Amino acid sequence: MIPFMFRRSVSFGALLLALQVVIVLMTVCAAGLLAAKLQSDRIRDSYKDRMLSVAESVARLPTVVEAFDSVDPPATIQPLAELIRKASNVTYVVVTDHNGVRYAHPDPKRIGERVSTDPTSALSGEVFVGTETGTLGTSLRAKVPVRDADGKIIGMASVGILESQLSDDFAEDLPELIGWLAAAALIGVLGAALITQLVRRRTFRLEPAEIAQLLETRDAMLHGIREGVVAVDEKERLALVNDEAMRLLELAENPRGRLAAEVLDDGLLALARGDDDVADRLVLAGERVLVANRMTAKTHDRAVGVVLTLRDRTELHDALRELDGQRTVTEVLRAQAHEFSNHLHVIGGLLDLDRGADAVAYIERVGGAGSLTADIIDGANADPALAALLLAKSSTAHERGVELRLDPGSYVDIRAGDDALTVLGNLVDNAVDAVETGGTVRVLVRSSVSGVRVVVDDDGPGVAESQRGRIFDLGVSSKDVQGAHGRGIGLALVSRVVTRRSGRVAITDSELGGASFDVWLPETGNR
Repeated sequence: MIPFMFRRSVSFGALLLALQVVIVLMTVCAAGLLAAKLQSDRIRDSYKDRMLSVAESVARLPTVVEAFDSVDPPATIQPLAELIRKASNVTYVVVTDHNGVRYAHPDPKRIGERVSTDPTSALSGEVFVGTETGTLGTSLRAKVPVRDADGKIIGMASVGILESQLSDDFAEDLPELIGWLAAAALIGVLGAALITQLVRRRTFRLEPAEIAQLLETRDAMLHGIREGVVAVDEKERLALVNDEAMRLLELAENPRGRLAAEVLDDGLLALARGDDDVADRLVLAGERVLVANRMTAKTHDRAVGVVLTLRDRTELHDALRELDGQRTVTEVLRAQAHEFSNHLHVIGGLLDLDRGADAVAYIERVGGAGSLTADIIDGANADPALAALLLAKSSTAHERGVELRLDPGSYVDIRAGDDALTVLGNLVDNAVDAVETGGTVRVLVRSSVSGVRVVVDDDGPGVAESQRGRIFDLGVSSKDVQGAHGRGIGLALVSRVVTRRSGRVAITDSELGGASFDVWLPETGNR
């Protein structure tokens, strides 16, 4: 069962303070017990040294040694022993002969009696220091042998102090020790209270359950939104990468904690390292076109990192290009509405005149694209996807007044693959955009086991020599308006595909008068 003080009804601040106070008090008590033990041992060691020193002094005193040979040794030794006892502030100084019979004792009545404790160790030549219980009580004592001039043991000198006196000396030191421990405990409690206040202020006085709920909600929101979010701290380490960002950046595992330079492409890395906030900037991540926003993250008016939000522009790019195409088609349809009406009147008149053959010939002349469809199907019969793409592009080009032709030299032995379709689609779109109404776009596709070659020519204005070195950079376009909807993106994607496939791309002047894009994609085994 959880103790009362740990129930959830107790606030986090009170619980934190209580835990710290308990820790402080336990630490102070443990330190106090250790200090008391050390002080007691220090007092005992000090008295041991004193007892041993006094006992050795008595045993070596010439007057004492000479008195052993006198007729009445106690008459000489007793007064001298009492003088030494009082001077050294010990409980007793006892001197005995080699049989343990006392020559000196604090109680004169006990002189001539045998000592109450075993004198064997000292009389055998050893020094004894320890606690024993004698006639005066339990005492800490030192026993040393008394030797004559020849080194023969003739007696024993014993010096001791009562254990009660040791306890009294220790008790005299306790008030000071307790005072220091109380001061340490008070400082510890005050420090615990201060730390509790600081922690509560840092956590905005929220309870742990509330903090956990906020974190869960934040994670759910960040990983559930359809925008990629990448947070980079002030040390350029990734602090947060949500699920959508991992998908857009094609990351297999969460790179949190890694250096941004190890994970982000050059465009995103340059954006993260910038100084100003940026809105809706196009960047390339792999073969994806992303719309990135950069915002500086601040805490208490101090910059702690940057936050990048990412949106996939690849699909939006395609949608915008389709929208632009639909707008053009609409304008063309409006312009040709009256012309179509005239065509219908002509066809109706020929039919009224029973000139059906002339009507059919007129329809074939104004309908167009029939032979082109057959040429496309014949030229790409090994790859239905390629044929479908060319048919769709030819239909769109026809509606915009542009002729899309398939070079007779085209042949497709095996399927071209998705990369080739991506390259072809973007190059054809750019070429159709480049030429004016009535212009021509020519496509050459050759697919074999060694790779795919795609050549797209047009009779548009071409690409200036000064732009050919940077035309594949994101946002760079040969059109007058750079960075507009769909501008400067298709060729950047082409460049990424060519680089990944270790292929090549060349820009030259076309025989038709415009630009010629020649792309070679070697076979990699992963089409």
